[in-house]
Amino acid sequence: MTVTDVEAVNWDLETLLPQPGAAGVRLLLDEAEGLVARVEAYRGRVAALDAAGLADLHHLLAEVSDRLGRAGNYCMLAFSVATDDPAVGALMAEAQERSTQLGSRLIFVELEWAELDDDRVEELLADERLAFVAHHLRSARRYRPHLLSEPEEVVLAETSPTGAAAWSRLYDELTSALRVDVGEGEPVALEVAMARLQSPEAEVRRAAAASITEALQPGLRTRGYVYNTLLADHMIDDRLRSYPHWSAQRNLSNEASDESVRALVDAVTSRYGVAQRWYRLKARLLGVERLHDWDRVAPVVHDDTEFDWAAATELVLDAYGSFSGELADVVRRFLAEPWIDAPVRPGKRGGAFCAYTVPSHHPYLLLNWTAKRRDVLTLAHELGHGLHAYLARDQGVFHQGTPLTLAETASVFGETVTFGRLLDGVAEPAERLPLLAEHLEDQIATVFRQVAMYRFEDRVHTERREVGELSVDRFGELWAASQEELFGDSVEVSEGYRSWWSYIPHFIHTPGYVYAYAYGQLLALSVYARYEAEGAAFVPAYLELLAAGGSAPPEELGRIVGVDLADPDFWVGGLDIVERLLGETEEAAAASGRLG
Repeated sequence: MTVTDVEAVNWDLETLLPQPGAAGVRLLLDEAEGLVARVEAYRGRVAALDAAGLADLHHLLAEVSDRLGRAGNYCMLAFSVATDDPAVGALMAEAQERSTQLGSRLIFVELEWAELDDDRVEELLADERLAFVAHHLRSARRYRPHLLSEPEEVVLAETSPTGAAAWSRLYDELTSALRVDVGEGEPVALEVAMARLQSPEAEVRRAAAASITEALQPGLRTRGYVYNTLLADHMIDDRLRSYPHWSAQRNLSNEASDESVRALVDAVTSRYGVAQRWYRLKARLLGVERLHDWDRVAPVVHDDTEFDWAAATELVLDAYGSFSGELADVVRRFLAEPWIDAPVRPGKRGGAFCAYTVPSHHPYLLLNWTAKRRDVLTLAHELGHGLHAYLARDQGVFHQGTPLTLAETASVFGETVTFGRLLDGVAEPAERLPLLAEHLEDQIATVFRQVAMYRFEDRVHTERREVGELSVDRFGELWAASQEELFGDSVEVSEGYRSWWSYIPHFIHTPGYVYAYAYGQLLALSVYARYEAEGAAFVPAYLELLAAGGSAPPEELGRIVGVDLADPDFWVGGLDIVERLLGETEEAAAASGRLG
């Protein structure tokens, strides 16, 4: 059955559990505890195991991960749509605390594995019986210089639910409760107010921005304190584990060298002129001398087009089907099954995401549907994540997921294919212009703006370590500076915009995450360029890449689709694609007669 009314697009989380609700969560946690007791029988023996014994141990650990993953995902997803429900929050806290306690009892496995010498490790991992966990085990050894003693690791693990996790939850509750008075009856959720920044009416955008700024003010000091606390927590963890700088942990988990990340950031910042060219063109299209920050996502053409859920899903399904019937079949399942939660509701977390859950289950998508064209592309984007998770499920718990640097590949690819379907058959420059402009806008936001946000993070983490706690005003100054570097003289940054850092969840939940968007975008554009060049012959390699999950290093996975991630010019090629799209948009603008 295909659901056509977006209000009825709600997920069913109960399939994660052996029985409904809290009882099912606790049963999974009890099962995990029994499995952990069996794992503990290996204490002191990990280094002496042969390949068969090591395989048996990790099959047990996979079962533990499945139980904890089901319980944890159920609680997290339930909380994401009901952050204002105390019972849901309490159950999530209970699951986090018990999972942490169980996880602390397993720390010995990683520590004992780290003690083996490299030759013995390679001898073991050459055995086919360990193929299901080989890359995971090799990757785990990268953390050897940063591991503490078992008692220290246990203390840090046991106290984590009352540390960073607690502050992150508080932040989610604070931001989900934000309501914006837009002057039309009851105050609306932040997501709804943000959508008004895409209005064709300048006054609506300006008023929306002012209302958002006003809504952010009452809790700004509290959110600033939350962020300061998390910055300090990260600093302490880095010091204890001997990480050389604030983003070293993130880079290690992404299997990306510090040098490659610097090369990415330097390549993007050196091309900030591309973004500035676009914003100057947009100012001309809007008939103003210079954009304000609230004009940044304004449409360049008045377009009231709205997409109901049925039309949007048909379009996205058609787009995926134009590339691969196999992918279309999986998309059809996502749309027919209760795997998506789409409506905007009070207490629901903003934004959109895909939760992989566990390989033995299926992924879930969270959306906040406002019927805009961007929502259609967001649906295509999150379905890309869902497809990646679904196709990689046979890799098992150790290899299903990818580093963040590859995590955006399928999502951006799916979004790009969908954009191509939107553009198909639109020949008139005046009609192509809004589509090209909107797509370019998303590229600019994903590549250039995310790198600007990473540079903001770099400054606040560095200043917290070198100077101390930051004031709300100082956060605002560093935020404005990072944005002004991106915009140059093409966008005027208002005083009110200085508080807008405070609603961005990535800074809180996953420090350093945002550069992975730019990495993934440029990678996906390069992959898509190969598809354009090779056509249908490219499809099998792409499906192989998705099915591989995270079973190999990123460079090896990239080679499946003919991409050399070790080539410093890789980033330049992706950025050239963005600049070519800008050129197409400039041509359409000129041909449409909109530039005078």
